[in-house]
Amino acid sequence: MSANFSFEKMCSKITSMSKREVIRRLLHFDGPIKLDYSPDYLENLSADRLRHILLAAVVTVNRKHAS
Repeated sequence: MSANFSFEKMCSKITSMSKREVIRRLLHFDGPIKLDYSPDYLENLSADRLRHILLAAVVTVNRKHAS
């Protein structure tokens, strides 16, 4: 149950971020996987698409740490 709560909390936090904040987080993502996006590419994506990419990266990192 607590894992679901953490996931919901993470989703809520990412959903509340501005497009600028999501881009900043993606460009400076600190994790075992490297994200290689240019600022120009990210600027041309919708805020929802950017949030989806960030959430996918965070979930992937958390899944690896849970194993």
